[in-house]
Amino acid sequence: MAHSFRGGIHPDPHKETTAGRAIEALPAPPTVQIPMSMHIGVPAEPLVKAGEHVKMGQKIGDTDAFVSVPVHATVSGTVKSVGMALHPNGARVMSVIIENDGQDELEPLARAMEWQMMTQDEMIALIREAGIVGHGGAAFPTHAKIRSALGKVDAMIINAAECEPYITSDHRVMLEYADDVVAGIRILLRIFSRIRCIIAVENNKPDAVESLRRAIGADNRIKIDLLKTKYPQGGEKQLIRAVTGREVPPGKLPADAGCVVFNVDTVAAINRAFTQGLPDIQRVVTVSGSAITTPKNLLVRVGTPLSALVAACGGYREEPQKMVMGGPMMGVAQFSDEVPVIRGTNAFLAFSENEDRRVDDPVCIRCGRCVQVCPMRLLPTYLYLYASHDMWDECERMHVADCMECGACTFECPGSLHLTQMFRVAKAKAMELRRR
Repeated sequence: MAHSFRGGIHPDPHKETTAGRAIEALPAPPTVQIPMSMHIGVPAEPLVKAGEHVKMGQKIGDTDAFVSVPVHATVSGTVKSVGMALHPNGARVMSVIIENDGQDELEPLARAMEWQMMTQDEMIALIREAGIVGHGGAAFPTHAKIRSALGKVDAMIINAAECEPYITSDHRVMLEYADDVVAGIRILLRIFSRIRCIIAVENNKPDAVESLRRAIGADNRIKIDLLKTKYPQGGEKQLIRAVTGREVPPGKLPADAGCVVFNVDTVAAINRAFTQGLPDIQRVVTVSGSAITTPKNLLVRVGTPLSALVAACGGYREEPQKMVMGGPMMGVAQFSDEVPVIRGTNAFLAFSENEDRRVDDPVCIRCGRCVQVCPMRLLPTYLYLYASHDMWDECERMHVADCMECGACTFECPGSLHLTQMFRVAKAKAMELRRR
């Protein structure tokens, strides 16, 4: 039986174009732009200067902060510059630009191949040294998630839902790199002793389920649970509710419900770090949308400009009206395709002009659809009313901080209200009030 949660929506999947396309490895570009901030937490500080030669996998940025990870060179070559450059979040951040020498001379992670002899602390330290973050989009440092969950959880959930439209990168990872996924899970099971593991997959991916089952074999520590195909089934709290029946309390973390959740591609990256000595320097990205000539799934180096991904897909079919890094529901709009792929980039979408749903005069018709679909059981109608009148205290009392910004309410709204964007502003204002 497939599990699910209350609320949610069923947008057109738009996955058929890329779900059947095997991953293609994109050659590293002539230059890579590597931001020092590719994770939630404190940005890394550059460790290199212009003119220095670096190896692929060499650490080029780091900080002592707990919620932070090192940054690594994704090619070998010469550091061209260290300075401020455009980031996919729209800001200019400290970045290292490297000219690729085409040699891919690797500096592997120290002691990586000796992991079976490592202590728990040493294994977690290696995950940090590898710079591994969540590949589902949030980019939370994986070592920090592990540390915060130790001794508190009895269930490890591997998020393989991939519920957003268009994105199929995780689907292809499960099909083509299932052995890496399962090997990464086994590494985590050595860190979290005496814990059960559940791989949660939406029931629209039977081929991925079969691929994973073959890789798991007779290992009874790992099971697969099917989820109903619905958005946002891949949200952590919705996933935990569907798989375990537990509720994560408002303002709390999955560990407070006895669970820890990892993205399916994140565990594959963990396996590469421990068995190949490879830091988090590459990932699979879905390139799709109505403005893309030939949508594909590409294996790319971190720091590759999005324009190189588009070129590998035959360029634009027509001038894109909107470009998005990530999915159409929770992704970040881009005004340039010259920004780099970062560790949290799972997709790049480009849409034609005829898909623009904006209207000049959005209006609430009090239909209540947003309330019905909200997976967090909030009241978007009242939140929108309070936020539009700058009543931030009322927003906080209505639990605006629990809004996961999934976009389900905006998608369902017949009045075309900018609900999600308004709640994003309200969350920031409420947080600012709490700081004061």
